[in-house]
Amino acid sequence: MMTIKTSNLGFPRLGRKREWKKTIESYWSNKINADELNQQLTDLHKENLLLQKNYNLDSIPVGDFSLYDHILDTSLLFNIIPERFQGREVNNDLLFDIARGNKEHVASALIKWFNTNYHYIVPEWDHAEPKLNHNVLLERFNYAQSLNVNAHPVIVGPITFVQLSKGGNQTFEEKVETLLPLYKEVLQSLADAGAEYIQIDEPVLVTDTSEDFEDITRHAYDYFAQAGLGEKLVIQTYFERVNLKFLNSLPVKGLGLDFVHDNGYNLSQIEAGDLAKDKVLYAGIIDGRNVWAADIEAKQSLIEKLQNYTTELVIQPSSSLLHVPVSLDDETLDESIAEGLSFATEKLDELDALRRLFNDNDFAKFDELKARYERFQNQSFKNLEYDFDSVRSSRKSPFAERRKEQDAQLNLPDLPTTTIGSFPQSQEVRKQRAAWKNNRITDAEYNDFLESEIARWIKIQEDIGLDVLVHGEFERNDMVEFFGEKLQGFLVTKFGWVQSYGSRAVKPPIIYGDVKWNEPLTVKETLYAQGLTDKPVKGMLTGPVTILNWSFERVDLPREEVQNQIALAINEEVLALEDAGIKIIQVDEPALREGLPLRSEYHADYLNKAVHSFKLATSSVADATQIHTHMCYSQFGQIIHAIYDLDADVISIETSRSHGDLIQDFEDITYDLGIGLGVYDIHSPRIPTEEEITTAIDRALQQIDRSLFWVNPDCGLKTRKEDEVREALTVLVNSVDKLRKTKSTTV
Repeated sequence: MMTIKTSNLGFPRLGRKREWKKTIESYWSNKINADELNQQLTDLHKENLLLQKNYNLDSIPVGDFSLYDHILDTSLLFNIIPERFQGREVNNDLLFDIARGNKEHVASALIKWFNTNYHYIVPEWDHAEPKLNHNVLLERFNYAQSLNVNAHPVIVGPITFVQLSKGGNQTFEEKVETLLPLYKEVLQSLADAGAEYIQIDEPVLVTDTSEDFEDITRHAYDYFAQAGLGEKLVIQTYFERVNLKFLNSLPVKGLGLDFVHDNGYNLSQIEAGDLAKDKVLYAGIIDGRNVWAADIEAKQSLIEKLQNYTTELVIQPSSSLLHVPVSLDDETLDESIAEGLSFATEKLDELDALRRLFNDNDFAKFDELKARYERFQNQSFKNLEYDFDSVRSSRKSPFAERRKEQDAQLNLPDLPTTTIGSFPQSQEVRKQRAAWKNNRITDAEYNDFLESEIARWIKIQEDIGLDVLVHGEFERNDMVEFFGEKLQGFLVTKFGWVQSYGSRAVKPPIIYGDVKWNEPLTVKETLYAQGLTDKPVKGMLTGPVTILNWSFERVDLPREEVQNQIALAINEEVLALEDAGIKIIQVDEPALREGLPLRSEYHADYLNKAVHSFKLATSSVADATQIHTHMCYSQFGQIIHAIYDLDADVISIETSRSHGDLIQDFEDITYDLGIGLGVYDIHSPRIPTEEEITTAIDRALQQIDRSLFWVNPDCGLKTRKEDEVREALTVLVNSVDKLRKTKSTTV
């Protein structure tokens, strides 16, 4: 009888109540020193390791814990340091400066991790001198051993690391070749320290481009095998299917495959005989990206099938649990819904239940989880009917005609300036919101506070000289969670935090039932702000694609059906704002690119459905109503035509972190809609200079019609301090004023 083992690929860094975030931000604000930072994070790492040990895992990951981002950790390990930061001691302060920027230098680019809402710091190879720096991975592995934790080290593989990098004059193959001796030294140190196996994450092998570097992949793993390391290595993939024949041919101990998000292909390849029986199969059978409890009987059946094709089977989540909250233990949720949920620790419990079932014939936990799952499935949250065909899915007139009405109504100057929507969520804002939610202040008192903040920031915007204003979103905790609290069919947790980038955490709502708009969500605050100024104030909404992608979605309905339900709800709010007299309405879709499937064969279907949902949400307005949208921190080139198809009157899009690279995408398309390129990075405390902003605008105007161009920061300003916002926006407006004067003297 085969013994089933259990393992994990990675665990949330945040802590149950965001202790990780609070510690790091305390260091940034000089409330704790470097020693206190290290001690507090070591304590949290210990807690994470021992928590996983409680679920009887046969092996627990080490190397998933980080002070910011695991890709950035790998960059520092191998000395792939941006040229502008070179020459400094490699320590935590350098790590934070590369990630956040400082007064002298801009931060490195921030990009979505495949098709998730996690962001990684892009490694930069320009003039980098690869070498091995302090081996933090070995240090953390030894620490886990000192706690009597049976751990396996985790490191991103050389193929994925280089593929996610940018810059440098070397070819892809040359970069990998340069890193191989350094990887070998790290891997050997871990093997010598007693690692039973080493998890090498190569998720790039699930993408279409994986065929382009099969030769260098084979060369890399042959190199490790020749060093005697092959029997220590497990290549881990996730988020999609792999070319199993190729992966199976590599000289490694085991292969990790995703059996949740692979559209059934990985199992089909195994059943076709593409997995050698002497390979250890690390089967990702528990969904690492969503919060729904596993159909434990279906997982039992899958294990029974997989046992026929390998002599050693390890079951695990489909990916790192970085993408889900830590635990349900601290939540107070309706039990009828809670029974259907599974956070990180509950997913480990599911693995343990399956392990007990197969190894010990112990049905107790298995039967308990099965009963919970069946009770949840018998709940009825789906009883609404929708008439999608009754709502417009295209604007009444083409943009050229709409633009005339909008220009006449808005009368905006050359190069109009605006922001993306949110202003600083100060300590006082968060304090007042918490007091209101905990019934320490009345609704009237909270409303008075919100109105005072809105009025204060309307005046600040007018004093700075912005052309299109916003109310600031002080009533909102998060651009998706806020709508999750307001719309029928959504559940919002208390501690369901997930890391997005760095110390930034979001709390995705859970879509458990049919979605419906019942009353205005944003009209009161927007209308109040508009009443304080003669300048236009934008209504600020989140689009259906982003709400879906940044929520934990239902798995009992096709994605597009849930997405269109949300679109109808947002359409209701758009019309409510228009009826209230709001002339500009922004419906943000920062997650449109993020949700793009990793395989190109699915791209057209996804994009067509995403565009349709956005247009379903925004097309019912009059021609004179200007629709804006916003996107940030993604690689947009391959979806530029879909962005155009959204038919938004104005799109604002990030370009500062990519240092203007996005402009190149407009060389392949005639983009004759309004566009604002973010001209400075709001995720860094660094204040841009007028020269930097002017250069960014000038470069953009080489490809974009000036009459269509807007100027704005690259994202919302909620995470910045008030003085930073005032200073940066003043620089932005002053830069535009000078460009306007330059134009007037040359006309």
